[in-house]
Amino acid sequence: MLNPIVTVARKEAIDNLRDTRSVLASLMYALMGPAVVFMVSKAVRVDAVLIGMMSVFTLVAAFAGGMNVAMDTVAGERERQSLLPLLMNPVRRREIVLGKWLAVGMFSAGGLVLNLAAFSIVLAVAGVHPGAGTTRLLLAVGAGVLPLALLAASLQLLISTICRAAKEAQTYLSMLMFLPMGLGMFQVFFPAAARGWFAFLPVLGQQLQLERWLKGGAAAFVPAAALGCFTAAAALLILEVAANRLHRDEIVYGN
Repeated sequence: MLNPIVTVARKEAIDNLRDTRSVLASLMYALMGPAVVFMVSKAVRVDAVLIGMMSVFTLVAAFAGGMNVAMDTVAGERERQSLLPLLMNPVRRREIVLGKWLAVGMFSAGGLVLNLAAFSIVLAVAGVHPGAGTTRLLLAVGAGVLPLALLAASLQLLISTICRAAKEAQTYLSMLMFLPMGLGMFQVFFPAAARGWFAFLPVLGQQLQLERWLKGGAAAFVPAAALGCFTAAAALLILEVAANRLHRDEIVYGN
């Protein structure tokens, strides 16, 4: 089962790496947040609002990194009429979806890691140091924050299966960017609305963790891992829906 998944993922990754404009756009999205926060930090002191901005830009980076790849994986192939030949191969729909998801997730995770690395430089220049140790913090980030890239990839892949062309997918995927942005900004300006169970919700949970670490809070591994598990479970459920859609005639043959 693993070989077809890896083959599809490798093909999608190589094809999209050749599109230098998409790769450059993803890099710009990932670095936009650190650049804005760096300029703001030079004008005002690093306070709760600035830390909130960092967390929001990090959430957006997870969704921006794989957006250009996701719009081409299914919607683009339907438009080029190359999806049907792919589905005619003796490979299960779930394996095809998993392979495409791995490719999109790789770009999403890359954008997220690049964003976090850039923010670490901005924080060092601003003289802000998280309260947790480096090793503990990296483990918590890997367990709790990185799975957000997998969730973003699954949502984007599902939307790509719904759309008939790459342009339509671009429209809806751009609108999806408002999900982390809207939830993040709401949490920044209305922190009193937060509840304890928010810490286990995808997107909101990642933002709360990032804000707590940036304010000097402890980077506990178990809560981060629990959030990562919930996020990964949501991603797998969404992928199952996407795989089931590839069995529908209007998806395979077009409308």
